[in-house]
Amino acid sequence: MSAEATNPATPGPVVPSAPRRRSRPRIDLRRLGRAALLGPASRGRLPDAIGHVVEAHRAHHPDADLEPLHRAYVLAESSHRGQMRKSGEPYITHPLAVTLILAELGAETTALTASLLHDTVEDTDVTLDQVGEQFGAEVRYLVDGVTKLEKVDYGAAAEPETFRKMLVATGNDVRVMSIKLADRLHNMRTLGVMRPEKQERIAKVTRDVLIPLAERLGVQALKTELEDLVFAILHPEEYRHTRELIVENASRADDPLAEFAEAMRTVLRDADIQAEVLIRPRHFVSVHRASRKRGRMRGADFGRLLVLVNEDADCYAVLGELHTCMTPVVSEFKDFIAVPKFNLYQSLHTAVAREDGQVAEVLIRTHQMHKVAEAGVIALGNPYTAPAEEQSRGKVPADEERVDPTRPGWLSRLLDWQEAAPDPDTFWSTLREDLAQDREITVFRPDGGTLGLPEGATCVDAAYAQYGEDAHACIGARVNGRLATLSTVLRDGDTVQLLMGQDPASEPSREWLEHAHTPAARIAIQRWLATHPAPAEPEGAETAADPGAAKAAEATARSAADPAAPDAPVSRPGAAITVVGRPGASVRLAGCCTPVPFDEVTGFAVRGGVVTVHRAECSAVARMAGAGREEVEVHWSDTSGCRVTLVAESFGRPHLLADLTEAMALEGAEIVSATVEPPSQQRVRHTYTVQLPDAGHLPTLMRAMRNVPGVYDVGRAQHHAPASPEEA
Repeated sequence: MSAEATNPATPGPVVPSAPRRRSRPRIDLRRLGRAALLGPASRGRLPDAIGHVVEAHRAHHPDADLEPLHRAYVLAESSHRGQMRKSGEPYITHPLAVTLILAELGAETTALTASLLHDTVEDTDVTLDQVGEQFGAEVRYLVDGVTKLEKVDYGAAAEPETFRKMLVATGNDVRVMSIKLADRLHNMRTLGVMRPEKQERIAKVTRDVLIPLAERLGVQALKTELEDLVFAILHPEEYRHTRELIVENASRADDPLAEFAEAMRTVLRDADIQAEVLIRPRHFVSVHRASRKRGRMRGADFGRLLVLVNEDADCYAVLGELHTCMTPVVSEFKDFIAVPKFNLYQSLHTAVAREDGQVAEVLIRTHQMHKVAEAGVIALGNPYTAPAEEQSRGKVPADEERVDPTRPGWLSRLLDWQEAAPDPDTFWSTLREDLAQDREITVFRPDGGTLGLPEGATCVDAAYAQYGEDAHACIGARVNGRLATLSTVLRDGDTVQLLMGQDPASEPSREWLEHAHTPAARIAIQRWLATHPAPAEPEGAETAADPGAAKAAEATARSAADPAAPDAPVSRPGAAITVVGRPGASVRLAGCCTPVPFDEVTGFAVRGGVVTVHRAECSAVARMAGAGREEVEVHWSDTSGCRVTLVAESFGRPHLLADLTEAMALEGAEIVSATVEPPSQQRVRHTYTVQLPDAGHLPTLMRAMRNVPGVYDVGRAQHHAPASPEEA
């Protein structure tokens, strides 16, 4: 069974003196259990056991049809009759408590009906077909999704595949995950009788998986309580200290937040603005974070002020009055109404100060915004029901045509990622990075559209967010009207114009992975790389098809072998390379990867006693090792200067070559040779062989080249050539 046991001896969280909102007393599960054992009430009358659910549901949906809830309760109670929780409570108390959580958040009747039945198919003889026959396809769909989630293994070793199964089970209906979150919240509330190690395991999965999901779906009411429950289990000492801070603050004779609130009411009343000013205490984890950030906590730090108004325009009117009549902390202002967060959240954030240094944070929103801020997607009711006028015309969307209500379709993208990821581990690591992003930026397209991206995203991420896999053809970008490299990090409010090539066979650069931060970009690039593996890169002299590159590679090898003798043969013992255990061995630097000082290198013994040296990441290393070549330990012994071949990718523009060579000269690079290939599909490839007085300056040179407008990639030359005779 999915529900855990109740431990009445476990103390609940401390409730600060000023309640977050007017709420009903916590349900007495023992009394509900006794009521459940009495069976359903007389025909036409709802059982007393779900009276709290009905009351909460009617508060949000006064015209709701309660008959499905009646029938669902009767089926759930009769199916679970005789089943007990580990604390001895009748099992029916669990689906009742889960349904009450959702009802208080404003879930619609269909979701509540499915919540009452969410354990019946898994734990009783009730079948999905029976659920569908009695309650319809929607309830069957939701119960099926939750049942599949219950079967997912939450073991730590199964995490990557676990989350994939969760997403598939969720399907394209966010209500499935909402029921799961409420189910986990009740289980966390009643976790006290479990063994400590099991409590810790469940708390960690809740922290790593379900709390980030609650954040993404905007269900802040569930997220904050889950955070506090996990905090108490995983960090008991910090929890105890935070509890003491809250108790100490609650016993204060004065309350700065109450004084701020009364002053704001006066300001808004004088301005004839109808508004409700409430005090919202911080929850435990928020107090803990604030204390670590600010050190000594002051009275106003233990909560925030919430101003509720009727219309969007009133939010800005309140903001203007507060900033006019009180002292604003301008740096704290954020407008999440004009640009909502990724999880539907909308509010104006500001802060005001008074003469004694106390600062109160203020949230300004409409009543509807507040409902969505607390309940997220749950507040949307049934987000898949067509508008009334469309239903009257028979335009009811099929399941596969449902539109993801989350902004901007995050759940839908997750389903796409899990299909596109080459393996579960890649998906899991990418997802964990995405869930860890708690800040989002908004960038604008030239056509007026917007893209929501995580903080730290680059032009590569913007390209894949806008074009999907077609972004493989991206050749550059303009940020705020200026040419920029694809590695450019974007800032909130930037305008990004992505420059696309016309060649349908365009391919992404392998270096793009270094600049991709979003799952969409990383998985798309990795998927392409997995289906287009790099060809084996035999080492040795360059082919006749690219004589310029061959000469450059040979010059690089000679220079590295003996900078004072550029005409020395390639196989001459290298002054820059020491072969461990082989004094006097002849050394040849591989032309396929052109290693230079500071590169991590390895060597292989080839015919004639020559040791050929490759960069460690060179693809030829695996081929040589697989062919049974003897690997030899080598390291750099002289790192004064080097000659290296660099390849710059750019799109064409006037004066690009002059700007690029000037940037290289300013970095002290002596250009030995240069080749510029004819433009192809607006893209230009430059190959430069340069002499550097200090090999350690190579990263700086490459960075300077990338910073030249129009250049979107710079890398070391990698040549394809057949094996030389002594390596064959």
